[in-house]
Amino acid sequence: MKTVGMIVEYNPLHNGHVLHYKRSKAITDAECAVAVMSGHFLQRGEPALIGKRSRAEMALHMGADLVIELPVAYAVQPAEWFAYGAVSLLHATGVVDSLCFGSEQGSLSSLRPLAAQLAREDSGLKVEISKQLSSGISFPAAFAAAAGHVQGVSPQDAEEISLLLSRPNNSLGLHYLIALERLQSRIEPYTIPRDTAQYHDPLPAGPSIASATSIRRLILENGLGAAAPYVPDYTLHILQKAFTQGNGPFTWESFRHPLFHLLHTLNTHQLERLLEVGEGLEHRIKKILPRLNSFSVEELLTILKTKRYTRTRLQRMLMHILLHHSKEQLSRTELVRGPGYIRILGFSEKGRLLLKEMKRTATLPVVTRAAALNHPQLDLDLQASAVYAAASGQPQMSLMYEDYRLPPVKI
Repeated sequence: MKTVGMIVEYNPLHNGHVLHYKRSKAITDAECAVAVMSGHFLQRGEPALIGKRSRAEMALHMGADLVIELPVAYAVQPAEWFAYGAVSLLHATGVVDSLCFGSEQGSLSSLRPLAAQLAREDSGLKVEISKQLSSGISFPAAFAAAAGHVQGVSPQDAEEISLLLSRPNNSLGLHYLIALERLQSRIEPYTIPRDTAQYHDPLPAGPSIASATSIRRLILENGLGAAAPYVPDYTLHILQKAFTQGNGPFTWESFRHPLFHLLHTLNTHQLERLLEVGEGLEHRIKKILPRLNSFSVEELLTILKTKRYTRTRLQRMLMHILLHHSKEQLSRTELVRGPGYIRILGFSEKGRLLLKEMKRTATLPVVTRAAALNHPQLDLDLQASAVYAAASGQPQMSLMYEDYRLPPVKI
């Protein structure tokens, strides 16, 4: 069966996602769709509005045939590793023929040649970009600064590409393409234009299309009914069910107490061992601790934010502290190995057939029961599930161990 891959978060799944799904299947002429989806915690260092099983159920109702969990080791990471982990999973299935992602550019003509260059280990441009990124600046800014040091990149080209990569979906798409190059994957990339609502739009862009950011804002400020025009009925129903059970909506404030407890009890040496903590941030955190009990997480982020430390970087840092992710556990050496398994979150009837084929073609263990595999990345996923469940309005021990108890979602 011809199969298209999609890399998603569905936080929550909305009408724009449905449009992307339909266009992806049409442009690739695919019979099946596989979604690699982040779990409870997301790429920008935020908790998901509701849990991964509920969001996998949304994906299956939309029409996805198989939902695979992106391990938290890759889900809460900068674009390079988020993309590498997700593309590696699609590649490892052995059944995915194409990858389709949304971009502001809507074309691969500029992104693909750049990806081929950046995927080369000996690329001088790649080395210079890495140096610039280490100073804390954004990828587009790092590219612009690096291009000036590398022969063969004219100032005009550097400016044009920097502008291209200043759009978040273009930049993430570039990293998908780099990952395909690094893996020498046979998966064929496609992109479709992301129109109407953009990724960070704080307000709805039309009568039926809005970004996930604006939908979450509507829900938190005005209640679930305010999101109704922008999401499918099944999304609304699943959200309502989760909220009624006390399993959402989750925000950073839902994790304030465990986070602040860790910030108080870990010393600077312990903090510095955790991922993305460094360059004196551990000392800055400790300096403001005496006033911390009166802060919200939002206020803490505002105090810590500087030109060097973006909000997204700080959110990821706090998430790694909350989940106790060490630099050693998630070093470049470890991440370059790729995910160690394919964790199935859910499948449809057609997906059941695809899953059967995948068990024959996959180059990684296919996991439907957490107890069936012992792997350090899976340990981090299970730990993340326990932390997420503890924030529930009605915390139950059973929720903390649902990865062990519950089979994949089936539609």
